[in-house]
Amino acid sequence: MTTPDYAALERDLADLLGPRGVSSDMRQREKASVDGSRMSPIIAEQLPLGIADLVAFPTTAEEIAAAVGLAARHGVAITPRGKGTGNYGQAIPMPGGLVLDMSRARTIVEVADDTITADAGAPMTALEQAARAAGRQLWMYPSTVHSSLGGFLGGGSGGTGTIAHGSNDRGFVVALDVATPASGGTLVHVEGEHAQGFVHNYGTAGIIARATVRLEPLQEWRGLYASFPDFSGALSVIRPLGRLTPSPRLVSADTPQVTAQLPPDDAFPEGRSSLRMIADLSTVAEATAMIEAAGGRIEDVREGPTVSSAISVLSYNHPIEWLQKSEPGVYFHVEVSGDALVDRIDEVHAVYPGGLLHIEAGHTVPIGMLAGIYESPEAVYAGMEALHELGVSTHNPHQWNVDFRLAETIALARETDPDGLLNPGKLNPAYAGPTKGAIR
Repeated sequence: MTTPDYAALERDLADLLGPRGVSSDMRQREKASVDGSRMSPIIAEQLPLGIADLVAFPTTAEEIAAAVGLAARHGVAITPRGKGTGNYGQAIPMPGGLVLDMSRARTIVEVADDTITADAGAPMTALEQAARAAGRQLWMYPSTVHSSLGGFLGGGSGGTGTIAHGSNDRGFVVALDVATPASGGTLVHVEGEHAQGFVHNYGTAGIIARATVRLEPLQEWRGLYASFPDFSGALSVIRPLGRLTPSPRLVSADTPQVTAQLPPDDAFPEGRSSLRMIADLSTVAEATAMIEAAGGRIEDVREGPTVSSAISVLSYNHPIEWLQKSEPGVYFHVEVSGDALVDRIDEVHAVYPGGLLHIEAGHTVPIGMLAGIYESPEAVYAGMEALHELGVSTHNPHQWNVDFRLAETIALARETDPDGLLNPGKLNPAYAGPTKGAIR
């Protein structure tokens, strides 16, 4: 294979995007070649996995498509990037090439009754604010609330709102405008089931440039903060709280050890297990009664437009990140789900040395992040097998292969990216590990 002429591509991209719309500066290239994968000690041991040769900064969906077309004509690999908050190495340009940083493509195109349309770089917080101004709310958004729309759809799977609506491939996406090498620099519009083929596959079949996602009527939310003497009390209510009607937007709980590492807050009393909940106002009294009947107490009930985001950033991976910061280089985590997280918690904790579970009320069963003291990759994978024997489903956050609808993505990519230029290294036909769909 011949080395692409990156200087020629840089000139073409500068003509398209302007001189500040493309960079070959080493600092920019290095910044665009990392994500949150240091959260995984297994991936961290393998870094650096790749570095961009060029970084482009399109500002519209149309510019995203045109940039993809230029790179394809030069035979250059293309790795899409939103905010770079993914934890699995999905946004690392393994073969080098062009990183397409879409964080400047932030336009919110339209807010309708039941949908909102925006370019891929629009932050989820901006979408939620625009929806709120129209008396609506997003179906869901990720725990990293400032993530981009394209990043959430291409690399994420769920978060705040998942209790009611499941993962982001289950009806959240109405339509997409995608850019592919085969489309010759123009956008391809896909809707309904056809759009789902581009969700959660890291841009390996097509790069999401614009998206239309679902809204629903705005609810009056309250942030409910509770605590329990120990984790068992919080576990006992995680499922019934998740089944309240209307559904809560989020229910999270942590052991006293993890709670102690969260950002200081009077709602996290020392030595107690924390439970946080984004509850519809109409259910606060019922939730309070459940919590108090289980031996817990309400620490605070908060209101206002920032209630949801304040609790969201303490959900999913985030408590484990705080735990890791407390003792750098000690802890890792595995994504887990199943009723056994509640019913067999002592056995679940015992799978890994120092086991500590962060739990969420899921769409069907509890989900969570099981932290443990890191020993070796072999010990991590052996523990995943032990969890399966306990009835716990797992997802592996220590690898970057597409692990959702893999066969369908491979088939689609043959049509949209026949030369394999989109995010090379992430679409592995031989991958046979746990799948993202196992976590619901």
